[in-house]
Amino acid sequence: MRIVTNLMLAAGLAVASLSVTSAANAAAPQPELAPAPQTELAPAPGAETEAAESAAAEAPAFEHAPAVEGVGMPTGGLGIQEQVSEVGDQARWFHDALLMPIITVISLFVLALLLWVVVRFNRRRNPNPSKTTHNTTLEVIWTLVPVLILVVIAVPSISLLQAQYNLPEGETVTVKITGNQWNWTYEYPDHGGILLVSNMLEEEGEQAEGARFRADADGPRLLAVDERMVIPAGVNVRFLVTASDVLHSFAVPAFWTKIDAVPGRLNEGWTRVDQEGVYFGQCSELCGVRHGYMPIAVEVVSPERFEQWVLANGGTMPGSEDAAEDAPAETDTETADDAEEIAAARSAGAAS
Repeated sequence: MRIVTNLMLAAGLAVASLSVTSAANAAAPQPELAPAPQTELAPAPGAETEAAESAAAEAPAFEHAPAVEGVGMPTGGLGIQEQVSEVGDQARWFHDALLMPIITVISLFVLALLLWVVVRFNRRRNPNPSKTTHNTTLEVIWTLVPVLILVVIAVPSISLLQAQYNLPEGETVTVKITGNQWNWTYEYPDHGGILLVSNMLEEEGEQAEGARFRADADGPRLLAVDERMVIPAGVNVRFLVTASDVLHSFAVPAFWTKIDAVPGRLNEGWTRVDQEGVYFGQCSELCGVRHGYMPIAVEVVSPERFEQWVLANGGTMPGSEDAAEDAPAETDTETADDAEEIAAARSAGAAS
C-alpha cells in the first residue's frame, strides 16, 4: 500500500513540474525570426520580349498625321522646295541670294560679249581684222575677276558645309537607315531597338492580296509608304546611313538632306526640324529596276507624341530603364522599414 502511495506522489510531482515549465515558456517573449532572404529569379527566356509586347499592347494607339498637299512634296513649280530645317534655310539663301545672281550676271555678260562680237567684228563691218595677240590689262582682268568671284562663293560655302556635318550639342535622337533593294529599314538604337521596314504603298487594285493600298492621307502616288520614319520636332536627329546590297542614297529635299548609302560603310548626317508635318523623299542613286519605287516618308511630331509613338511600337525612352531599376530599391527600403515597425509593435505587445 505504501508503494502505491509513493508512486502516486511521484506522478503528481512530475505533472506539476511540467505545468510550471509550460507556463514559464508561454510567459517568456518569443524571439523574432529573421525573414528568409528572397532570391531574385532570372527572367525566363523571351520574358523581356513578351514584356515589351505587353507594354506596346497597353500603350495608346498612335495615329499618323495626314499628308498636307504642297507641304514636303513636289509641287511642280520652279526652285527649291520650302525648307523646314536651319541648314536648309541657310542653303536656300546661299542658292537664291548668292549663286543665282552671280550665275545670271555672268551668263548675261557672256551673251552680251558674243552678240557684240557677232555684230561688231563680222566680215562686212570689219574687213581687216586686228592682229593683236596680247593685252596685259585684259589678261589681268580676266584672271583676277574669276578669282574674286570664287572667293566670294567659297566663304559662305565652307560655312554651309560645316553646318551640314557638325552636329550641335543637345538632346539627340539617332536613326540608323539601311537601304535595301527596294525598301528602307529604320532602326532606333536608343529607343529599345525599334525596327521598321518601309515599303511603297501600291494603288488600290494593284496591291497584293490582303495588303494595304494607298489613301490620300498617306501622301502622293509613288511617295506614300506603309511605315514612316517618325522624329521629334525641335530635337537634333542623327542619321547613320548604310546599305545592305548596292549603292542607294537617302534624300529628303525639305530637310536639305542627301546622304549616300554604301554597303559596309556608315555615312552620317543630321537635321533639326521645328515644323511638324509629313515630308517625302526618294532614293537618289540608281540601284536597280525598282529604283523609282523606293520612296521615303518622314513624319515630324511633337516630343510628347514621339514618346507615345515609341511606346506604341514597343520601345523605351532613354532614361526610363534607369528609373525602373531604381524603383525596386525604394520599395525594398520601405518594406524593411515596415518590418522593423511590426517587430517593435510585437515586442511591445509581448512585454505588456
